[in-house]
Amino acid sequence: MTDLSHLPGRATDRLRPVGRSTGEPVARPRRRFRLPFSPWHLLLAPLALLFAVPLIWLGLSSVMSDAEINRFPPALWPSGIHLGGYRFVLGNAMFPRWFANSLIVSAVAVFSNLLLGTLGGYAFARMRFGGSRVLLVLMLATMAIPFQLTMIPTFLVMRKLGLVDTLGALIVPSLVTPFAVFLLRQFFLSLPRELEEAAWIDGCSRLRVLFQIVVPLSRPALSTVAVLTFLTTWNDLSWPLIALNHDANYTLQLGLTTFRGQHHTQWSAVMAGNVITVLPVLLAFLAAQKTFVRSITSTGLKG
Repeated sequence: MTDLSHLPGRATDRLRPVGRSTGEPVARPRRRFRLPFSPWHLLLAPLALLFAVPLIWLGLSSVMSDAEINRFPPALWPSGIHLGGYRFVLGNAMFPRWFANSLIVSAVAVFSNLLLGTLGGYAFARMRFGGSRVLLVLMLATMAIPFQLTMIPTFLVMRKLGLVDTLGALIVPSLVTPFAVFLLRQFFLSLPRELEEAAWIDGCSRLRVLFQIVVPLSRPALSTVAVLTFLTTWNDLSWPLIALNHDANYTLQLGLTTFRGQHHTQWSAVMAGNVITVLPVLLAFLAAQKTFVRSITSTGLKG
């Protein structure tokens, strides 16, 4: 063995074994405590609960009796499940007709925005023609114009077309929106051109490339456009209030306001109607929430 006695004391101390042979405790590295979730959840969880309180209260109130709702202080929990409000809404009012009208208008608006927005967005993203930049800027500028300024001109156009007091008056202004075209254009810019060029070499036309290659890759953006269009059309109240007169053509939002005005004492029915109104919107958002981050992230890659 090598004699280390001639080395300085500090060197021998560094080489001296520690632990069992010296009896000294071995220093263990400290472990940092880590939360099983992100620290941001400590802030976001209370905020999410705060925003969920009105929805929870709405759902509980819809199964309460009118006496429980009118009680002061109000009851925080129903004594039992009372479905009288739902029976009144679905059986004694025009609620099913209003629900069908809203569903028709929203479905047509979603389909038309997906189709026309895809065509317009792809044209602005891949096709270069005279005045394309100017048209894009003008289209985006219309997003900054308040609806109150275009409300009367739109109504006059609908009257010239003979669509006032029909569902067509709600569908035609919503056939395509600048937001849908712009969002899809930004997403198309993030896709590599090599895929399209390879398809062109194989003899594919531009429309075939769009619908067989580009559209399948654009599902996150298409889902986002579909959900946002559905939310906007389903929750619209101001334009149906102007364009519709006959109660048989009312949408759900407009019919619900009339229903509340006529039956203000039937608070259980009012709450049940609100639950039915909110449920499709909530389901649509939950079904497509995972696509929002992917689409918004991709649309900001290129300008």
